[in-house]
Amino acid sequence: MGADKGIRARIGVFWRRYDIALLGGAIFAFILLITLLAPVVAPYDPMARNIKNRFATPSAENAFGTDQLGRDVFSRVIYGGRPILGASFAAVICALAAGVVIGVSGGYLGGRLDTALMRLMDVMLSFPSILLAILIVATLGVGLLNVTVAIGFAMVPVFARLARSVAITLVYEEYVAAARSLGASDLHIIRNHILPNMLPPIIVQASAMLAVAIGTASALNFIGLGVEPGTPDWGMMVAEGQRLIFDAPHVPLFPGLVITITVLSVNYMGDGLRDHLDPKLRRQGI
Repeated sequence: MGADKGIRARIGVFWRRYDIALLGGAIFAFILLITLLAPVVAPYDPMARNIKNRFATPSAENAFGTDQLGRDVFSRVIYGGRPILGASFAAVICALAAGVVIGVSGGYLGGRLDTALMRLMDVMLSFPSILLAILIVATLGVGLLNVTVAIGFAMVPVFARLARSVAITLVYEEYVAAARSLGASDLHIIRNHILPNMLPPIIVQASAMLAVAIGTASALNFIGLGVEPGTPDWGMMVAEGQRLIFDAPHVPLFPGLVITITVLSVNYMGDGLRDHLDPKLRRQGI
């Protein structure tokens, strides 16, 4: 009984400390699960048209109503997360990998390589990320793959700068100096000492950039640079429904609401990860 009370007490303390973060994580996990299981969960074909039932208001038959072509908005919202979430995850992973390689290379090796890489990152950071993404998509052409590349490319400097700052700090740690004095190669030191100690801030940054990627992907799809018209996608659905805001407000409302909830849940989850992974914040009880 005493052990059970102790476990419940620790769970209670953990919940009170990270309640918003846990709630955000649970909501995001739910959205992600529903999106992955879209063929099972969605009650209708998201592309099926029923002109006779166009602009139907939310009801038991159509939870979010229907759009201008009689398509079920609820089913389209469920499927609509697939292109945005897929592109966002892929963009963050690619940007993280490229940014860590660039940042660690510059921070660990230093010298002219570091100067050249960081000046290149400064040039990229001088452009607003959404503007840089639009420029890249306009150059490569319209398409979800190009949107993913554009978002990932625009986020590389953020990860590179963070990785470099952490690498510079870790290079002068005693355990790194000891490993170097024992004859360890640079690759061994980076793999076994630099990268593992770099994970906490990188994970926190990745969660923050995921929220940015979701918002950017939605914006690019909204202006027609991503998926093809008619494809179930949150950004595209808002764009298609914006002119119906006064006649059928439910058409753009629900996809826009899901975008907002998704971004907020990821942000709250990231805040919790930062508080939990930062030892200074843990010691201060923040």
